[in-house]
Amino acid sequence: MAHANTASHDDTDYVRIFDTTLRDGEQSPGCTMNVEEKIALARQLERLNVDIIEAGFAVSSPGDFESITRVAQAVTEPVVLSLSRTGEPDVDAALRAVDKAAHPGIHIFIATSEIHLKYKLNMNREDVLDAATWAVTRAKKHLDYIEFSCEDASRSDWDYMVDVCSEVIRAGATVINLPDTTGHAIPEEFGRMFAYMREKVPGADKVIWSAHCHNDLGLAVANSLAAVRNGARQIECTINGIGERAGNCSMEEVVMAMKTRRDLMGVQSRVKTQQIYPASRLLSQVIGQSVPANKPIVGDNAFAHEAGIHQDGVLKYKLTYEIMKPEDIGIPSNKLVLGKHSGRHAFTNRLKELGVDIEDVDVNKAFAEFKALCDKKKIVYDDDILALVTESARRTVDHFELVDLKVGSSSKSTPHAEVTLRVDGKEHTAEGGGDGMVDACYKAIYKIAEINPALERYAVKAITGGTDALGEVSCMIRENGVTVAGQGAHSDIVMASALALVNALNRLKARKHAPLKPTSDVR
Repeated sequence: MAHANTASHDDTDYVRIFDTTLRDGEQSPGCTMNVEEKIALARQLERLNVDIIEAGFAVSSPGDFESITRVAQAVTEPVVLSLSRTGEPDVDAALRAVDKAAHPGIHIFIATSEIHLKYKLNMNREDVLDAATWAVTRAKKHLDYIEFSCEDASRSDWDYMVDVCSEVIRAGATVINLPDTTGHAIPEEFGRMFAYMREKVPGADKVIWSAHCHNDLGLAVANSLAAVRNGARQIECTINGIGERAGNCSMEEVVMAMKTRRDLMGVQSRVKTQQIYPASRLLSQVIGQSVPANKPIVGDNAFAHEAGIHQDGVLKYKLTYEIMKPEDIGIPSNKLVLGKHSGRHAFTNRLKELGVDIEDVDVNKAFAEFKALCDKKKIVYDDDILALVTESARRTVDHFELVDLKVGSSSKSTPHAEVTLRVDGKEHTAEGGGDGMVDACYKAIYKIAEINPALERYAVKAITGGTDALGEVSCMIRENGVTVAGQGAHSDIVMASALALVNALNRLKARKHAPLKPTSDVR
């Protein structure tokens, strides 16, 4: 693979994919990840063959610094970088965090729009220009890969950005990013901005131009493609389009748009598209947020046809209504893969085929749970195995651990639940009643945890068909301004609900003990 840390003029015939799921994506409410989850996602991003991984914001917290350091050591192919403001503490922390990366980088940013200069930075144009140049110059003494971003570029004065970009290129920046920070841009004007900057900035042909778009108007993918049509050769995006507010440019959408319409775009990425669906599923499991059924590319309905005319056409010739094949993005065929007589070797091989990194999985434990599932279900599908393995990995020894659950309900009595949790090694049991068995279960768990959070979201999804299907539950709870998500999978939906809540409580506990990240000055 030709690494993204080469920005020569001869190396512009493809679009680099800069994945910021671990940094900008994590800023989405309820999407906080721990270090091990970030490493698992980083390894999947490497299998996807993304060019750059933005692993975090080093100065924001010790946890982010550790995550970046660990990710930098866990992958060998992509450039790994940290976000950084222009201050000395930020730059130095970012440089230290990526020091052991095979391909280290830094991403320096400062706002250039008048509204940000006046109301956020309290700086004039000269001060911003000096700060940007100083930061890039300092970073250049330590590494070669330096990206610079004009925060809120889509609302900035183009001629002022020409001055800023010219100076940071002279100081050593190798990538120039023009972000649509607020999702304000329209494709036509966003594309013109890139054309203008590439025409006016001295040395524009010596750097890679990058687009970082937010989706507030639903135009992040369209704006990114417009930038590519006008010379950008890097797109910054996230898996499933997660991110602040309405999210970021969706990696799977923009990659498949370039691949499907190569006749118009003329260039595409080097992403191994067969790894898109496993990446989407992994992120969904990690953050506890299901992918909407109508989500392009990776949603459950993306390749479904219900209208009779469509069904008839697809049966006769798929391309009548399908512009992509499910196999192109790695969607499993949902066939029967293994049974109760399958051996451990066959099970392990199947995990590898499904994109599971077996180094991150207790295979013996997962295989035992697979055998137990075979006794419960007549048919075991790929999705069942993925859910089982992910659920097994989630149930690590943590602050809260579900030990036992008993529920009862009838049409003439109030549903009742008795729950036993292990809290820091000691078992506690509580009972609760409620409007239903799940409500009763949650009230019992709240008693043990000694909290009463707001349940902001609760969703149930059958992973495969049939009444014996594994149920996947996601929930989001909020307490004292902190929002976390949890997820659980089990053939018993009440058990899956309990596992999801316990998962969320462990995340809440971790968040309470982690230093708060600065929320200002982040693109």
